[in-house]
Amino acid sequence: MRVLLSAFASFWAGPLVACDLALVLAVDVSGSVDAGEYRIQMDGLATALRDPVISEALVRAQAKLMLLQWTGASRQRITIPWTVIDSFEAADAYADAVQSDPRIWRNFSTAIGEALEISMASFDDVPECKRYLIDVSGDGSSNEGIEPTELHAELRARGITVNAIAIEESEPELTAYFYENVIVGDGAFVVSASGFLDYPERIRRKLLREVTEQTSDLPGQIRDHRDDVLITLTSSPHAK
Repeated sequence: MRVLLSAFASFWAGPLVACDLALVLAVDVSGSVDAGEYRIQMDGLATALRDPVISEALVRAQAKLMLLQWTGASRQRITIPWTVIDSFEAADAYADAVQSDPRIWRNFSTAIGEALEISMASFDDVPECKRYLIDVSGDGSSNEGIEPTELHAELRARGITVNAIAIEESEPELTAYFYENVIVGDGAFVVSASGFLDYPERIRRKLLREVTEQTSDLPGQIRDHRDDVLITLTSSPHAK
């Protein structure tokens, strides 16, 4: 499928942009996430990044990706720094790095605000990108550190969008909490997973939406035959 997508893309694609998208992948490693659930997250995220439609869009966007492991206050770390996805080989290598990324913390609280703050500051290192997105995965509401809503004004001012995937394993109202307190920016959205076993498919669909439907200034279309979805690569209707 990747070969077909590449051939199709080469027919209509114009020159690649310098960097259409800077994307922070912020992964929850707080105490509520056990070893098996951490592995589901990282394997699911890696599999999503290898998806031929997603990787095609990332390469076309010359996207830059960064992975942040986050938990309690003062315990967030960039474990995979900014990496440009300028080829399928780079996309595969990044997915491999995600899948093998060792867990840093295990037994701490949930500080979503600090995760957003560190992610926001990291964009200073990629000023050339056109669109800035933080992709937060979490299974609990923030219970330590800065309140996420305290950062919303600055995030909006900087043109940064925050989307989220709410893993409702132990908090059935987490989607509503993320909607009210975490996501921000034009077109921001929350994807719900009823539990960690749902995470791989949910994160694939989430990334599919983020890096294809919302990718700016990249005209053309790719069809995802598994979901029978025609994905249109156009300027985001919510672009600022």
